[in-house]
Amino acid sequence: MSAAPAITAKAPEREKGNAFPVTVVCLIILLAWYLAAIPMNWVITGPKIAAAGGGLSNTLAFSWNEMRPVIPAPHQIAIEFWKSVFTVKPWMPKSLVYHGWVTLSSTLLGFVLGSLLGIVLAVAIVHVKFLAKSLMPWIIASQTIPILAIAPMVIVVLGSMGFTGLLPKSLISMYLCFFPVTIGMVKGLTSPETMQLDLMRTYHASASQVLWKLRFPASVPFLFTSLKVAVAIALTGAIVGELPTGAVAGIGARLLQGSYYGQTVQIWAALFMGSFIAAGLVWLVGFLEAATLRRMGARP
Repeated sequence: MSAAPAITAKAPEREKGNAFPVTVVCLIILLAWYLAAIPMNWVITGPKIAAAGGGLSNTLAFSWNEMRPVIPAPHQIAIEFWKSVFTVKPWMPKSLVYHGWVTLSSTLLGFVLGSLLGIVLAVAIVHVKFLAKSLMPWIIASQTIPILAIAPMVIVVLGSMGFTGLLPKSLISMYLCFFPVTIGMVKGLTSPETMQLDLMRTYHASASQVLWKLRFPASVPFLFTSLKVAVAIALTGAIVGELPTGAVAGIGARLLQGSYYGQTVQIWAALFMGSFIAAGLVWLVGFLEAATLRRMGARP
């Protein structure tokens, strides 16, 4: 009875200890960012600073508040992010929430398709011996082709077949995220020890029984680790899939619009929106992992 309060009491200290180094690193990055903005924006702000009489105050004022800087200051990105998320109605084209949802929808569809494909391939590789030597090299080789080279071809081919919108972007996401799921599941499905497999044979268990009662439960930690990587890559695939289509909605479309009109602050705000979506998806997978393992009786 006395052990539980001790564990509970130490938990906040552990969380505090983890938060402090992260906060310090973030502050260092923030400081370095502000300092780097001065020389990187000098090509634009230099003449203006000289005309204003020079000085540190003028240098900081022009370098950190330029309308179209080479690299915007963090507070400029924060202001643009706030305006695009909280001051615009979420269904309006100027809202980052609207663009984020468009990208998120194709991300989730591609993630589901890629995860299912990865699991199916892993099961086939584990149970059919010649596939481990014939299929696995092709799976690995598929990831050596740059996605920027594949995406336009996928968009053109599917567009000629009448498939536009969500599906092409989802297939690009699927192409990127199936690989970590396949590798992780192969590792997980082959993780049971020889003694455990021999015990199943003594019970005259069929291959399907070994799969569902031994291999799949043993692969759950490997699966969720792979899913965390896959869901972040799926978002990248969705954004890349929006670039060659000339899309008018989505994080990729927002990046293109900012690039066309030299709106670097808009570009960085869109990048941060994508980062927050990716972090949220990874957190969600981690939450499902903890709930699943707890349901399976794993120790916290």
